[in-house]
Amino acid sequence: MAEAGTRETLSTDVLIVGAGPSGLAAAIRLKQRHPELAVTVVEKSAELGGHILSGAVMDPRGLDALIPDWRLKGAPVGPDVTRDTYHLLTETADFAFPHWLMPPQLKTPGAVIVSLGNLVRWLGEQAAELGVDIFPMTAAVDVLGGGGAPVRGIITGDLGRDAAGSPKPGFAEGIALEARYTLIAEGARGSLAKKIIADFELANDPQKYGLGIKEVWEIAADKHQPGQVDHYLGFPLDNRTAGGGFVYHAQDRKLYVGQVTYLDYQNPTLSPFDEFQRFKTHKSVASLLDGATRISYGARAVTAGGWQSIPTLAFAGGGLIGCAAGFMNAPRLKAIHNAILSGIGAADAVASAITQGRQHDLIADLSERVLQTGIADELRGVRNVKPLWSRLGTVLGALAGGLEMWSSALLGRSLLGTLRHDKPDFAGLKPKAAAPARTYARPDGKLTFDRASSVYLANLAHDEDQPVHLRLADPLVPVRDNLPKYGEPAPLYCPAGVYEMAEEGGAPVFRIHAANCVHCKTCDIKDPAQNITWVPPEGGSGPNYSGM
Repeated sequence: MAEAGTRETLSTDVLIVGAGPSGLAAAIRLKQRHPELAVTVVEKSAELGGHILSGAVMDPRGLDALIPDWRLKGAPVGPDVTRDTYHLLTETADFAFPHWLMPPQLKTPGAVIVSLGNLVRWLGEQAAELGVDIFPMTAAVDVLGGGGAPVRGIITGDLGRDAAGSPKPGFAEGIALEARYTLIAEGARGSLAKKIIADFELANDPQKYGLGIKEVWEIAADKHQPGQVDHYLGFPLDNRTAGGGFVYHAQDRKLYVGQVTYLDYQNPTLSPFDEFQRFKTHKSVASLLDGATRISYGARAVTAGGWQSIPTLAFAGGGLIGCAAGFMNAPRLKAIHNAILSGIGAADAVASAITQGRQHDLIADLSERVLQTGIADELRGVRNVKPLWSRLGTVLGALAGGLEMWSSALLGRSLLGTLRHDKPDFAGLKPKAAAPARTYARPDGKLTFDRASSVYLANLAHDEDQPVHLRLADPLVPVRDNLPKYGEPAPLYCPAGVYEMAEEGGAPVFRIHAANCVHCKTCDIKDPAQNITWVPPEGGSGPNYSGM
């Protein structure tokens, strides 16, 4: 909870935190229907799309609802999906599932392959043309009010503090942005959403997460099949580690290669980054990458809890939208359309309240308006798939999940009711002594790579002389508690080389290289002691993804 104090204060009608698909959809919808409203969007990246990372195969339903003539307007989408195949990999084999066997919930008619970063930049242009005020390089670090009191806006981060927190030459204090209503659209595990969910007691089942890692490659023309989509279960992950890989043939000989490792994995010696490197060595993927050039790298946490984990969306003074609320369909690996639909639903609820002369109160029908856009029907229909993966493992979980989806599709209801998520992801980690130690081969620099060379491709920009944005509640915990029990897993679960266990004077030392951070939030989610809190660094810091 914060107050403006002596900061400069600016006012707007609706304030949106985060210029992703949900935030920009909300802004566009508000100005389409109510051009008289002042709508402001703040975004922490240096430019729109700079922190956006997604697979991405997009269900066009959301964009159809927001901008029906998006194709005529030149939305930057890639090829239509021509083939979507699900595979089960073993170390040496590749079993493709017949298309007719796949439940209808996994199929996406009319899907297109997109760079979400490029799409977000285009959405920003559409919003600006309608009169939305968009401020990149602006980190929202706290809310005005909160702590149970109505949210009245946000505080933006200071610019120009040194590592000790003291002002440097050119220092600029953050400002207070007041609004009648504030929509939080930060994406998965956003810092303000985390605070608001706790302050207003909005949580339902624990949210579940995955770490998505993605690379963009340019491949030979004779290997490129525009519109081909492949999803993989199995290798390299063991049966008790949920997740899967993907390979999407985008436009201009680009291949999107990635893997999602769900963060409820149990083995503290597992490294999602290195498992992704192993994924690329499978013959089905390696053959495509032979002679290809790696162009980009990035990582991002994604929500996976589904229906059970959606928090109450409305709080006094605003609402949660997009992946801040957790609308990803994990079995289908689709979230963009639901993010856009959530922005539309929330915008209509907010506009209705404002036209009644209201502000800063609880919009009681906001959740209903958001979920009635189609989100509820979609996520209810697959709600038991992730719990089945967690309980039964990949092979049996995939089989049971398929049967569950078919029964829901044919009968209109689940035979299992609703399975619950019983604990957060960090709580599933076993002690190191109870788990088989994993080791990984050295990268070859052609197909597999280390973290340093990968992070270089994320185009990071962090002024190292700024306060560390990865905060330890107790600096002694990593060495005192995590190291003897878990082997301190932070250097392994982090995909960017932020954390290091080193030695000084014969004693172990935990180091944080905050300038390497790609803002994936995995540490905030997976640290077994919940000792690490991710907060936004200076606005403009972090990755500047291109084509992701």
